Amino acid sequence: MILAGLSGKDCAKDGHGASIEAPAKAPNHCLRVIMFAVPSLSGVVTIDHHRCSPHGKETAPCDPIAIIEVDYHELSLQETLSMRLQHLHLLLTLAQTGSLRASAEALNVTQPALTKALKQLEEEFGTTLVVRTPKGVRLAPAGELLAARAATVVRELERAREEVAWHTQNTQASVSVGVSPAAALMLTANAVARFQTRWPEVRVRLVDALYPKALQQLRSGEVDLALGPLPVSGLGQDLHARPLIHSPTVIVSRKGHALRGARSLKDLQSAHWLLSGPRMGPGDPTHLGFEQRGLTPPVVTMECESFSTLLAVLPEMDVLAAVPKRFFDTHGPRIGLTVLDLEETLPPTTIHLFTRTDTPLTLPTRRLVDAFIHEANTLQQRMAMTQSGDD
Repeated sequence: MILAGLSGKDCAKDGHGASIEAPAKAPNHCLRVIMFAVPSLSGVVTIDHHRCSPHGKETAPCDPIAIIEVDYHELSLQETLSMRLQHLHLLLTLAQTGSLRASAEALNVTQPALTKALKQLEEEFGTTLVVRTPKGVRLAPAGELLAARAATVVRELERAREEVAWHTQNTQASVSVGVSPAAALMLTANAVARFQTRWPEVRVRLVDALYPKALQQLRSGEVDLALGPLPVSGLGQDLHARPLIHSPTVIVSRKGHALRGARSLKDLQSAHWLLSGPRMGPGDPTHLGFEQRGLTPPVVTMECESFSTLLAVLPEMDVLAAVPKRFFDTHGPRIGLTVLDLEETLPPTTIHLFTRTDTPLTLPTRRLVDAFIHEANTLQQRMAMTQSGDD
C-alpha cells in the first residue's frame, strides 16, 4: 500500500464522487491523500497518472483503493480557532464603536488589516455584514444576527477558560445573576451569604433586571441565571423555568391618600395608578382582577421602570401601586406608605429561577442554584407557619 499526497487545486471539495481525473472544486488549504494497492513493488515509489515506478525499475499499473481529503484547517485547529475568534471580536467591536478606525485602535491592528479580516468574514458567510455610512459603519441585518451569536460564543469561551483555570490553578471564578426586585428582597441576601460561606473564592455579580429584561440578558449570555416572574407569553425551548416561591402582592399609597381606607377593589375604580416595570408585568394593576369582576379597568397615569424611582415619587403623589409585600415591609413604613386592607385576595407573583437549556452550568453556578432553592424552601416553610398561626 502506498500513500500519495496532492494539494491545492487538485483537492475535491468533499470526498463524495471525487476522482483523480476530475476533482471537484477545492477549498483553500486542502490535502488529498490517495491510497494505492501495489502488491509487487517495494521501496521508494513515485506515482504518475495511475502508474507506479520504483526508482530504477519499470512502471507498473496501480489503482487507487481510497481517496481521503483533509482540510489544512483541521491540521491547525488552534490557529483556526484563534482566527475565528478574532473575526467574532472584530464584528462585536464594530457594533460597539460604529467606526473602522476606532475598532482598529481597540483591537490594536491596522485599519487595512481590519478591513481585510472583515472582507474574509463576509466572504465566508456570503453576505454583507457591515454597512458603511457617512458617519461610520453599522451592522447589516445579517451582521446583527451573527453578532448576537458571536456575543454568546465569546462569553461561553470566556466562562470555559475561567472554569478550567479555577479547577487547575485555583483562580477566582464568577457567577452572574439577573435579579428582579422581589427576588432580591426575598431570596438573594441569604442565598448568596449561604453560598459564599462554602464557596468564598467565587465572586457573585448581581445584575438589576426587571422582567422581561432578565430573560434577554440570560439568552445573550450576560448573566448565568435569572430570578423573576414568568412572562405572560411563556418561554421558548431555549430556557428552563423552575418555580421557587410565591411573592404576595399588596396595594400601597401614601398615608394621606383619600382612598387609604378603601376595603374593596370596587372602591378603587376612580383611582390613578402608578405602573412599576413593564406592561403586563407584576407591577401592572390590570392583572389585579378589576375587569374579571365587572369593574372599570384601572387608569395608569404614571410609569416607573425602577423601584428606586417608585420610592421617590410614591410618598409624594396621590397614586396607588401594586408592589410585592416584602418590598412594602422593607421600605414602606419608613417613607410614609400604607397598605390598603382589601377584602379581595390579590394574585401573587411566582418567582422563578431561569437557566438556559443549551448551555451547561458551571459547578459554582450549580451550587448557587442549590442555595437559591434552599432559601426559597426555607422561606416558604416560614411563611406557611406564619399563615397557620394567623388562622
